[in-house]
Amino acid sequence: MVPGPTAKDIHHALRIDESRCNGCVECTKACPAKAIRVRGGVARVLPERCIDCGECFRVCPRRAIIPVTTTYMDLTRFKYKVVLPSPALYSQFGPNTMPEDILQALLLLGFDYAYDKAYTCELVFSDVKKFIEENYSGDPFISPVCPAVTRLIQLMFPDLTDLILPFRAPREIAAKAIKSDVHKRLGIEESEIGVIHITPCLAKLAAMANPPTEEKSFLDGAVGISEVYGSLLGALKDSKAEKRDQPLHRSSGTGINFGRSGGEVAALGIEASLAVSGVKETFNILKAVERGKLRDIKYLECQICPGGCIGGPLTVQNRYIASNTISSLVKLFGRKLKVEEMTDLEEYDRNYFRLASKIRPQAIPALDTDTSIAIGKMRLREQISRALPGKNCGACGAPDCKTLADDIVRGLASIEDCIFVKSGLAGGRIAELKGIRKR
Repeated sequence: MVPGPTAKDIHHALRIDESRCNGCVECTKACPAKAIRVRGGVARVLPERCIDCGECFRVCPRRAIIPVTTTYMDLTRFKYKVVLPSPALYSQFGPNTMPEDILQALLLLGFDYAYDKAYTCELVFSDVKKFIEENYSGDPFISPVCPAVTRLIQLMFPDLTDLILPFRAPREIAAKAIKSDVHKRLGIEESEIGVIHITPCLAKLAAMANPPTEEKSFLDGAVGISEVYGSLLGALKDSKAEKRDQPLHRSSGTGINFGRSGGEVAALGIEASLAVSGVKETFNILKAVERGKLRDIKYLECQICPGGCIGGPLTVQNRYIASNTISSLVKLFGRKLKVEEMTDLEEYDRNYFRLASKIRPQAIPALDTDTSIAIGKMRLREQISRALPGKNCGACGAPDCKTLADDIVRGLASIEDCIFVKSGLAGGRIAELKGIRKR
């Protein structure tokens, strides 16, 4: 197995404001990757485990977890600024606000061009369908669109990495195409063209700094939907009143539908497909794939956020209302792919959409580089785990007793961190725990 990046190579999209954090352990319990510990009364992120799903951000009662996004000052270094909104943005303002209104309003915020990423989703998945039909061999291909799912697989389901569809995410393909197009049309160097993604989630922020395979993302920054929402509301009033010389919205309802769970499956039109959303649901379905229980499924669309991107932690609108808005827009613009009416797909070599190299596992560090020592630590971990009280209270700073046992054998915690051991309330296990403690 080729080793993945080390912890210091990984850049995440959140930080913890220690002045707000009171060590309540809500985040440790919510994290599906068990990537957070409370140490010294403050939450700490283990970078090698974090998948940037944003679950900690959702549950923090003190708003101590802060997204690390691009500021408007960061954009001043670019000569030409392009904004690339997630299709989920179209769901945030109700069914009477058209995608064209939103794209035009983005120009009023200081961007030189607004690109309809939903159209790229249609374009890419026209090729994805051909790829699946030509390459399916019994195991389901897994969507590459949600970066939190990709990283979850890399860390916790490494044997499934070969099933991740070898395509760049639509946002990356769009950014790559935009830079090439602007350079050809306007003669501006690609290094002077900034492409900024408006994202519903933290995972897409992190994916720019830590792509699954590419050395560098084609995106230059990202801001959350919640950060631009207020400014967009004001700009929309002016946008709706302005006359448009050139329309910016190109996608059909199928492209807009990518903003929610099931959008990819609907675009493919492959009957043996499945769409799953939510942390637990995604985790459970990946377990089923790992056990060989989904061999009758050709394509698996997984999204960490409930309901898909419309349920992202950086969105504003209630996801059920947002889904209703998307339904209205899909009905209005129809499901017939716009790429069927154009020759756009023929302009691209197939490799344009494909990843240059395979997505590699990024396994959590082994207990020890020496196999015999690692086996001994595994046995000790099991012994500690059985001896701990199994309350899973989180008072030790780890999410559960099993994780505390792992931390102990890694030298990241001690048995005394368990309040039941420290207070002598571990029952019949206390003698065994004391014996372990003396080793």
